[in-house]
Amino acid sequence: MILDRFRVDDKVAIVTGAGRGIGAATAIGLAQAGADVVISARTADQLDRVAAAVEEAGRRAVVVPADLSDLEAVAALVDRARDAFGRLDLVVNNVGGAMPRPFMDTSPGRLEQAFHFNVSTAHALLRPAVPLMLEGGGGSAVNISSAIGRMAGRGYVAYGTAKGALTHYTRLAAADLAPRIRVNAIAVGSVATSALDIVMESDELRTAVESGTPLKRLGQPEEIAAAVLYLASDAGAYITGKILEVDGGIESPNLDMGLPDV
Repeated sequence: MILDRFRVDDKVAIVTGAGRGIGAATAIGLAQAGADVVISARTADQLDRVAAAVEEAGRRAVVVPADLSDLEAVAALVDRARDAFGRLDLVVNNVGGAMPRPFMDTSPGRLEQAFHFNVSTAHALLRPAVPLMLEGGGGSAVNISSAIGRMAGRGYVAYGTAKGALTHYTRLAAADLAPRIRVNAIAVGSVATSALDIVMESDELRTAVESGTPLKRLGQPEEIAAAVLYLASDAGAYITGKILEVDGGIESPNLDMGLPDV
């Protein structure tokens, strides 16, 4: 059956930034498809709610509250997977982000911070994950990137640069780790998560974003989770080094922040 290819029965996944939004939806989705999960984010009570949903799906969750800007804390998630489950098959690098700001207000330090939080964290997890994944014969990693990593818009010099780096990191890591470990990414558009609270709470901003999107709506976290499952499971077994665009069809930024000329 074709749907069997989307199952990840008895696989083990690590999902970062899993307390809410895309990370939470991904952890729950993987559990519903048969995986046990190690989930990490800053806020313990959010993780506990996600863990309850994972357990409701009949799978196990290991909750690791942590500041994932700490690269040692990120790498330690691999040990938690080994200790709890004895294996690791799937890695979802979802932690990341950077607030938009004008070019002249973006210091080199903020640029480095964006790279650290979006790219270094992904490498800090995937590098120690590789030996454990290979012990089980291989695995799959999915990096959550952004449409802004491939298009230009004012205010995104730090975030867009970091996500552009993450997309190319994906291609390079895929080349290094083939054939036993696949590495792909998702270029996410505007999704209804807490990161877009300012948009969702304003009729004017929400309407502007929706009208600038060919599908005329915001995405839902579960739609990104479904894409993660496709890439992580055997349904995507012939895909590596690719960036799947799940963005409502945009070809340019769908929100003009009104930043003036310098």
